[in-house]
Amino acid sequence: MSEDLILSLIGENIIFLLGALLLVILVVKGVRIVPQSEKYVVERFGRLHAVLGPGINFIVPLLDSVAHKVSILERQLPNATQDAITKDNVLVQIDTSVFYRILEPEKTVYRIRDVDGAIATTVAGIVRAEIGKMDLDEVQSNRSQLIAQIQKSVESAVDDWGIEVTRAEILDVNLDQATRDAMLQQLNAERARRAEVTKAEGQKRAVELAADAELYAAEQTAKARRIQADAEAYATEVVAKAIAENGLEAAQYQVALKQVEALNALGDGDGKQTILVPANALEAFGNAFNMLKGPGK
Repeated sequence: MSEDLILSLIGENIIFLLGALLLVILVVKGVRIVPQSEKYVVERFGRLHAVLGPGINFIVPLLDSVAHKVSILERQLPNATQDAITKDNVLVQIDTSVFYRILEPEKTVYRIRDVDGAIATTVAGIVRAEIGKMDLDEVQSNRSQLIAQIQKSVESAVDDWGIEVTRAEILDVNLDQATRDAMLQQLNAERARRAEVTKAEGQKRAVELAADAELYAAEQTAKARRIQADAEAYATEVVAKAIAENGLEAAQYQVALKQVEALNALGDGDGKQTILVPANALEAFGNAFNMLKGPGK
């Protein structure tokens, strides 16, 4: 075999090897495997060409290049503290935390340079604006409503950046010492006022109960008197009926009965009293006892 033929074969093999190597390089350059947590931004001649999602993707080697690899995982901004003034002119410090993730990397990489800084500045401005619309009591009692409003406002502001705000939190609302002292004094005054109101209500209730008791006692006394009057009226009616039916004897009987009851009452004493009875009274008592015994006894 001549030397020229050998050189020709060597040259052809080298060209073949170079072609195969170039083909391998082009295939390697043309295949892009994107992780699940990322998206790739592809440029062609310096301009946005495509956004590659997770999985196997193909690009044109030497023409296309992966310019940005963007994570689509949820991110948390560093906790921030903003000074704000409420509607009733109270200075407060609001500790906030914001979570977000990138949905459209092509907007994020070409429209904003510092994503975290831009979101933090936006959140600070929105927090101050929202706090300025509310009194201090509303800020402390309606925190969930305030958080929802802040998140909604932040989402609207960062929409052009291809970002989704997944969560916004107000971690704490801090007050300066002077405001805390004033609030403590107000709280103590309110507690004292409530105690006085409770005491006054108790006294009022006691007076009402005492009046009710007196009214009840008066009603019961009147009721007892009415029953007694009814009984006396009934007794009088019975006596009158007896007199009407039996005449003088019934009247004498009642008189004799009263005389005997009076004598018994005198006799129920402790034994030390002295009773003076007229002489003719003994005869009257004797007649009364005879009448009580009845005729023929």
